[in-house]
Amino acid sequence: MSLSANAFESLELKNVGRSFGGRDALVDLNLTIRAGEFIALLGPSGCGKSTALNCLAGLLPLTHGEILIDGKRVDVLPSEKRDFGMVFQNYALFPHLSVEKNIAFGLQMRGLPKAEITRRVGEGLALVKLEEHAKKLPGQLSGGQQQRVAIARAVVLEPRLVLMDEPLSNLDAKLRLEMRTEIRRLHQSLGLTTIYVTHDQEEALSLADRLVVLRDGRVQQIGTPEELHDHPANWHVADFMGYRNLIDLTVESVEGSQARVTGNGMDLLAKLVQPASVGDNIRVAIRPSDLLVVRPGESTTGRNTLQAQVNVVEYQGREFAVGVTATGGQNLFVHAEEAPVPGATVTLAVDPARALVYRSNLDEVSTEQRELAEVRG
Repeated sequence: MSLSANAFESLELKNVGRSFGGRDALVDLNLTIRAGEFIALLGPSGCGKSTALNCLAGLLPLTHGEILIDGKRVDVLPSEKRDFGMVFQNYALFPHLSVEKNIAFGLQMRGLPKAEITRRVGEGLALVKLEEHAKKLPGQLSGGQQQRVAIARAVVLEPRLVLMDEPLSNLDAKLRLEMRTEIRRLHQSLGLTTIYVTHDQEEALSLADRLVVLRDGRVQQIGTPEELHDHPANWHVADFMGYRNLIDLTVESVEGSQARVTGNGMDLLAKLVQPASVGDNIRVAIRPSDLLVVRPGESTTGRNTLQAQVNVVEYQGREFAVGVTATGGQNLFVHAEEAPVPGATVTLAVDPARALVYRSNLDEVSTEQRELAEVRG
């Protein structure tokens, strides 16, 4: 299948915004996408990621800004003239049409010759490995198979851009893993340019070349999976990227890129990600995998230590996830190689380089913004 995915060099979103009833759902989204890239829009419900996708698709008009392909505006074009393919969360298949007829539908709407439709449908079925299911109705397929039909229907149109709106959220965990691999395989083998919406950070990290993290309609950070995983720009991104321990402390002293932070019975050396001065209230972010239960006789030289009481222990295969309460009352999530006893007091340790210091008052959410996020879902 020869897609027209490389028929452009770059797609540019310039100050793209969308408001509903005077309230901002998306504010000044600026992003340049290169042909062949896989971009994930990531964030919690109501952050603006689906709004951004629908603006791209032409399902929502822009309130401000513009969308350009190789310098030419496409946001002024109707949805069907943009040459984009769309894969929806709920599959949006026609229940009365067979698999092959669902895949052929868009091609028929474009008035392609019958022989061309037959060829493309055959290629699409082969791509998603559903040849033997061609005559079945969607209701006779599993969720994963239905999602494959939806993907095939989008790619046989040979779009220059494929838009995917949480396509795996209705699948069970095993199918999600299988389909993630399948989507990445199709993206690479066909040279697709893909924009993918998800709230699942693991999904985004495994699929995307670059991630765009959104919160309350505003971009928080854009970068590669490695950049966002290891260097979150603010505590909101850190929280979303798995830094479950967010601890409010005060800066006691600053030396170079390190700060001593204290409060609630804690005294830690931590890495400054955002500037801070003595006396500032800050937020320290630590991944559970970096905050470890110290084994008897294990050295803690060069690491921060604190005491905590074990509340709950969960077996996770090679290690244990442990919920604890620190001496000052802070609930924390930590990892252990051996299962501690609930109720026992344990010593925790963390490398100062893995305890990240952020300004704690960054972009606090107003009550009005929270209400709007709930309405947008």
